[in-house]
Amino acid sequence: MWLQRKYCGRRLTKFFHIALSHDSLNNYFQTNFAMMQHHKYSLTELENMLPWEREIYLTMLIRYLEEESEKIKMQQRTKR
Repeated sequence: MWLQRKYCGRRLTKFFHIALSHDSLNNYFQTNFAMMQHHKYSLTELENMLPWEREIYLTMLIRYLEEESEKIKMQQRTKR
């Protein structure tokens, strides 16, 4: 039974290592800092997110910021 748990733990570690391999440690901390400073997430909220959950929220945030940027550009064009 203990061996089975140990093996399962290795599999989970390997899974998360692969799942997070596209994100460098520097990028991870910069993203956390930006989300805390500009978007009012707490460090606890960010740290408690599952890796896939974090990716979903980041994708949604990026999409929102791109849409807001487009709205601002459109408003600036109409003012001219």
